[in-house]
Amino acid sequence: MSEPEPDVKPNILITGTPGAGKSYLCERIASELKFEWLDCSKIAKENNFVEEYDEEYDCPILDEEKLMDHLEPLMAKGGNVVEYHGCDFFPERWFQAVFVVTCPNTTLYDRLKERNYNEKKLTSNIQCEIFGTILEEARGSYKSDIVFELKGETKADAHTSLKTVKNWYRMWKRK
Repeated sequence: MSEPEPDVKPNILITGTPGAGKSYLCERIASELKFEWLDCSKIAKENNFVEEYDEEYDCPILDEEKLMDHLEPLMAKGGNVVEYHGCDFFPERWFQAVFVVTCPNTTLYDRLKERNYNEKKLTSNIQCEIFGTILEEARGSYKSDIVFELKGETKADAHTSLKTVKNWYRMWKRK
């Protein structure tokens, strides 16, 4: 995207392991910056963008093509904060910033246990966080200067993360 017009807003991706604090942050970004919050899991569920159901992990398998076809006209307008626990299938051109929310394993474990994740799914997500899988996925899929790591352990972290996103947005508008 070249010179932003005054009323045009960027698209922002908020990604990270389930339970890291994405939704909490997205809710505040949408509210305070007047962005449209696009929760991809919710959109997929509401529109049946599911290829199959994974019994082992007790979760639906996203039909990425159907989701992207649905999102394309929305993304063209700008002003979206997109939330999803993966990022490598989204077109790079959609986002002006990618924020990866991370969380310590002990906190993440407690959050996922609270959500009643089965042992296989819980272990897989904790390992994903230990190895920094989502952060590496973002760094491998987008230009390094638009990928930022945020912390999601505490409400104070969420507040700091929100400030970081707001500061980024202020800088983006000045370009």
